[in-house]
Amino acid sequence: MQVNDVISTHENLFIVGDQDFAEKVLQSPLPVIVDFWAAWCPPCRNLDPVYQQLSQQYASKLRFARLDCDQHTQVPAHYRVQGMPTLIVFHNGREIARYIGPQPRRLQHLIDQTLAEHGCV
Repeated sequence: MQVNDVISTHENLFIVGDQDFAEKVLQSPLPVIVDFWAAWCPPCRNLDPVYQQLSQQYASKLRFARLDCDQHTQVPAHYRVQGMPTLIVFHNGREIARYIGPQPRRLQHLIDQTLAEHGCV
């Protein structure tokens, strides 16, 4: 089973690829956190339930996207994503934070810290 098979997408959690990355992420009026993942990655699967929960919790402050690095290779190559999971926060068209292999229990703290540091709260 792939992570996409169990993801419960809603308005604040969406799938993104090479073709729509600029439109959905870089041009978003809200900051966007992108989960660069792969189906074969056990830590990616461990992070998934927390990522889904946080996407609902931050609905008015931060959008949550997922990009499958096996299916879409251009964007990960452009941003030099080498390890998974890698989460990158984008705001106003640029990267403002990067978390490589984040611990599920620490993710909310990292997000809060990033949003506060960049005036996104």
